Amino acid sequence: MAESSPQAGPSIRDTLFGDLPMELVPPGDAPASLGEPWVTFMAARNAVSGGRPSEAIELWQQIARTSGLESRHYAQAWHFLRAQGVRPPAEIERLLLGVVVEVPLLNGLDLLAAYPDHHARYYNFSGDGVIWDHPNESLDPIIDALLEAGRQIASMVGIWNGPRPPAPPMGEIRVNIISPSGLHFGQGPGKSMANDPLARPAIEAANSLMQQLVAQARHNNSTKP
Repeated sequence: MAESSPQAGPSIRDTLFGDLPMELVPPGDAPASLGEPWVTFMAARNAVSGGRPSEAIELWQQIARTSGLESRHYAQAWHFLRAQGVRPPAEIERLLLGVVVEVPLLNGLDLLAAYPDHHARYYNFSGDGVIWDHPNESLDPIIDALLEAGRQIASMVGIWNGPRPPAPPMGEIRVNIISPSGLHFGQGPGKSMANDPLARPAIEAANSLMQQLVAQARHNNSTKP
């Protein structure tokens, strides 16, 4: 999957990390009827364009403190805050906000994402995907297993300094962990990752979650009238 420019809109991959550029959160002049947190994101964007960065910081901090939002919204708010030099307090700097697993294949990129709100996404190399917005609790245990494996990785690896890197090369797997401090990740050849004591639980949980998401999609399709 090719990286996209802001003008072209985000790629599927870009939507998973909570690090979209400001003009895409939400895109353009989105209507206020979208509700929160989009209204506050728009107000912060307007504050930045109007030369009022301190006002924007207050608005992003408001989003970061609001309960009940999607995990990616918190990641997005912290992405903007870090860009303004605001770092998260020590007690939440490694708080897990999401795990994204990237597996390059011959014909494209497989992507699996899971978040603490028990939302999940699976997109295979063709672009087909399964979106799980927590309609029930049936996948909670396997999502939690992947999140816990991500926490263990984040506790052992540092923050990536710089823009999010492009997808890993063929033959390698990357496990990305999103936190208020930024992006952590582990990457290596598939066989090495599968045998690594730190990475193996994440790879196994990701495979299980992918299989269950695909099974759910097949079941839903088979029950449609």
